Amino acid sequence: HPFTAEELEGCPEDWLKKLERDGDKYLVTLKYPDYFPVMEQCCVAETRRRMEFEFNSRCSAENSKILEELVELRHEKAGLLGYDTHSAFIVEARMSKTEPAVRDFLSNLASKLDPLMKSDMATLLEIKKAECEKRCEPFDGKINAWDQRRCAHVLKKDRYQVDHEKLKEYFPMEVVTKGLLGIYQELLGLVFTPDGTLQKWHDDVQTFAVTDAETQEPVGWFYMDMHPREGKYGHAACFGLQPGCEAPWAPSGYQLPVAAIVCNFPAPSPDKPALLEHGDVETYFHEFGHLMHQMCARAKFSKFAGTAVERDFVEAPSQMLENWVWEAEALDRMSAHYKTGEKIPRDLLQALIASRNVNEGLLNKRQVVLATFDQTIHTAEKVNTAEVLKDTNVKMGFPFTDGTNMAASFGHLAGGYDAQYYGYLWSEVFSADMYESRFKKEGILNPTTGKSYRQEILLPGGSRDASESLRAFLGRDPTNDAFLRAKGLSA
Repeated sequence: HPFTAEELEGCPEDWLKKLERDGDKYLVTLKYPDYFPVMEQCCVAETRRRMEFEFNSRCSAENSKILEELVELRHEKAGLLGYDTHSAFIVEARMSKTEPAVRDFLSNLASKLDPLMKSDMATLLEIKKAECEKRCEPFDGKINAWDQRRCAHVLKKDRYQVDHEKLKEYFPMEVVTKGLLGIYQELLGLVFTPDGTLQKWHDDVQTFAVTDAETQEPVGWFYMDMHPREGKYGHAACFGLQPGCEAPWAPSGYQLPVAAIVCNFPAPSPDKPALLEHGDVETYFHEFGHLMHQMCARAKFSKFAGTAVERDFVEAPSQMLENWVWEAEALDRMSAHYKTGEKIPRDLLQALIASRNVNEGLLNKRQVVLATFDQTIHTAEKVNTAEVLKDTNVKMGFPFTDGTNMAASFGHLAGGYDAQYYGYLWSEVFSADMYESRFKKEGILNPTTGKSYRQEILLPGGSRDASESLRAFLGRDPTNDAFLRAKGLSA
């Protein structure tokens, strides 16, 4: 999409330099490393409006039909198996067990989040009004879908003094990677060694062998594919390539796991190394958590290998590990200014940590919207996804741009999360409890706690119920108290 320099006012200079040009126009893609800088930093509302419309219309003509056909086929299959809905069929084998349990969970959480969300929206509206006045532009009195990221960015920068452009200078990819690998090795009792013998699909890919620090026994292998390129998967994810399982043909009697972490972090430029935003560091830590689940599990059967746990628990281990990137002790190990090598200044670090719960109401309510949409279409026989998505957004107080259908690029719904997107929020109950009850108390780099986590949460894979693994790690049944506290809510 071509834009002039004036249309991209406010966007970072180093980002503009990386863009391809067509005469005096910059060519902006809809990939994350282009989309987010525009939506967060571009001062020109019309540019953001165009980008938001295109981004949430990706593949709409083709994929809306495919998703709606999937919904019909899933409903038909559920009926043939004796279930009223696809959701009822799916959740029976999850931690939630029943469709009403999921519905009640989402409804109750939506009610609790509502006051927080309204407060967040009011704050963003104040920021938009001030920016419109500053730019001598008309103020329409509402937050549009293309305003939200921009106003949240200004809020963090102006009110919390978190300058993310300055902050990312302290997160060069190489330093973050070295610190992250060190933390995971220390915490889980592992050793990662570069392994040049593995075949790889691109020169950018890094390969590692994993061994146990105590026994020196091999644990597995992993790939890291971290920067965008043409034709590559555009999100961030961990992919299992070979499951760990008992295998008569393996020399040790056990087939070791192989997995890949795939991300799309900004690539280096001629004058700067690859610099990550703090949100990228959080994503990196999260996906690497999935990778470690793949490496450390020792299930008997491949069906239960690695992350093959209940879908409404699978995110919990990685969500818990996101907490590390909000702790000074861990951030110190993953940061150094790309020019001077200095650590993040204390005032900037404290401002970052203080900003953690900014817009928490909005962000979590947005997850409720997506989970509710997912449940709505998968408890129906036939749907118009664009209409259901608009209706769900409007009912929950979110802006919606007519003519878009984000569901057409909502990959989770065709990639294994059908009727299970609620699992992101559901599993946060457990991630918050594990973090607060063990690591926060015993130390985020405590190897004894890390060993217990590896043994009780990661090692079983899906070979025992997640509820059993949680009881073994926590020493009791999990509760939602820590989750509610983390969201700024009361039990």
